[in-house]
Amino acid sequence: MELLDLEIFSLVAKEQSVTRAAQLLQRVQSNVTTRVKQLEEELGVQLFSREGKRMTLTENGQRLLGYAHRMLTLAEEARQAMQSDVPVGKLRIGAMESTAAARLPGLLGAYQSLWPDVQLEISTGTTRALIDDVKASRLDCAFVAETDERAALEFNTDDDTSLAAVPVFREELLLLVPGRAGAASGSVAHFPLAAFPKGCTYRRLGEQWLESQHADAGSRPEIIEYHSYHAIFAAVSAGTAVAVFPKSVLATLAVASTVQSIPLTAIQTWMVSRPAYQSRSLDELSRLLPTF
Repeated sequence: MELLDLEIFSLVAKEQSVTRAAQLLQRVQSNVTTRVKQLEEELGVQLFSREGKRMTLTENGQRLLGYAHRMLTLAEEARQAMQSDVPVGKLRIGAMESTAAARLPGLLGAYQSLWPDVQLEISTGTTRALIDDVKASRLDCAFVAETDERAALEFNTDDDTSLAAVPVFREELLLLVPGRAGAASGSVAHFPLAAFPKGCTYRRLGEQWLESQHADAGSRPEIIEYHSYHAIFAAVSAGTAVAVFPKSVLATLAVASTVQSIPLTAIQTWMVSRPAYQSRSLDELSRLLPTF
């Protein structure tokens, strides 16, 4: 089993397509297909279910993918350690949508001006999904939001699954409400909550706030899921929902009189990584954090 085989396998799994994987790898499609088949023959298992042009992982494929991510990450870590004292190679960064939009541009711009040879890969997701991706070696680090209480349980503990976490900044959260609703909490509690999918910390805080406003114990607010802050803002502006919004994201939008905001709480954003992961590229990113 070669690292190239695992790289090809991982990319086909991610893209669910031999054609797209071949394009990204700049290889002919037949070569990618052959390498996948050879890997299956070597391991004696089927790694993909083939449905037309769509490739989905089998149970064995899912099992191998976890190993592949860890092996490729370790190989990249070793390569960087041997090449130079100067940061090089790839750094895979995850972030919440809000952090990617309002906080990362300046930080990553400064980083690239200092270390142009580092290839940055940025992906976004909910706090829960990002934490899982760091633990599974799909990401080298991630910027996530979590309350101090939960962070104390999950980060920097003696648990083998614990992540190292560095506090980066505190985010002011607002409850964004339709302008016609008024700012009184009771007048907005009946609105649905526009939010990202489950696993989003801001969604959880919004649900908890709305639940606390309902007189009948045990009732749960209606959730309408969106995948961008622009869509969430549009729903609030249209008068159909309320939403939890970071103040830093709201500052990037042209806010009209169709919305109002209610101070909700402040929450810490952390940069999390695996304690055993060693990378000069990540070290240099950490050194920049206090300035942003």
